[in-house]
Amino acid sequence: MKFLWSALLALMIVAVALVTPLSAQDTTGDTCGGADLIEALDPAKREALRREAADMPHAEGLLWQATRGDTVIDIFGTYHFKHRLTETHLDRLAPLVEAADKVYLEVSNDDQMAMQRAMAEDPSLMFITEGPTLPDLLGEEDWQHYRAEMQARMIPGFMAAKFKPLWAGMMLGIGPCEAKAGAFEAKGIDMLVGEHAAEAGNPTRSLENFDDLLTLLDSFPMDDQIEMIRMSLAWPGDMNDLSYTIRERYLSEEIALTLVFSRYVSEEYGGEAGAEGFAMVEDLLLEKRNLGWIDRLEDEVAPGDHVLVAVGAGHLPGEVGILKLLEDKGYTVTRVDL
Repeated sequence: MKFLWSALLALMIVAVALVTPLSAQDTTGDTCGGADLIEALDPAKREALRREAADMPHAEGLLWQATRGDTVIDIFGTYHFKHRLTETHLDRLAPLVEAADKVYLEVSNDDQMAMQRAMAEDPSLMFITEGPTLPDLLGEEDWQHYRAEMQARMIPGFMAAKFKPLWAGMMLGIGPCEAKAGAFEAKGIDMLVGEHAAEAGNPTRSLENFDDLLTLLDSFPMDDQIEMIRMSLAWPGDMNDLSYTIRERYLSEEIALTLVFSRYVSEEYGGEAGAEGFAMVEDLLLEKRNLGWIDRLEDEVAPGDHVLVAVGAGHLPGEVGILKLLEDKGYTVTRVDL
């Protein structure tokens, strides 16, 4: 389950720079090594996952173009935390930003700031402000394990105790090495695209309202959230290896493979509960949001517009991925060299 949170939740825009300030070294992804857990699988299992991924629409690729008549939508799949190629990706996207009539992020830079202000004014959006906190909800043994994991990510126990479980799960989804290197604070490509668009006089737009996103996060039943933390703590592997695997497979543009691997790990280590948890997260945080984003684009993109969309890479592939959904709307979708 820990991979589930890392593969899906750590790809969400809301996970960027929303926790307590850290001493960022601005080197995220450059100094954190690890083992590739997909490569370490039994060859037969690895090949089965590769075949499953290959069967998904638009399984590989980060940069795409969708055209319908004279309307053009450039689509880039982001990794919300800084990595060694972030600046290279920004250089590639800069001309697309400058040429676009409209630039969309999951949540625009202005709305990200508004969201952070809302969370500062209303701590209950992120923290448990009434009733039992995580030491009580988890029990002593799991609480001590969880507290140690959070401290390894430079989050003190008094703060870790009050996080809503979903937010705690998102933070557990980042390896301790990346957290210490500034993953929660260093600017990812989404924010940098937003800054470049603002400098070009074309500020980014949001694909969803941040208050709807926060409401969505609050919709997960508390018992399910607690169980997800317990399953993540029970996973026997090294979270730094998981973070490394996700990052390196992203940089290799193997997006569908990371998703099918995350499902496999959830089912292998979480059993029926893991499979149900993965399906719930996939439905709420990927597929339903994808459908909403396409509806917004259909409403706001006029014929002849040239648009850039930059969203988490996990939203691109699959039958309910945004690329297939654009095809269903009559667009021709083509992969572009990055």
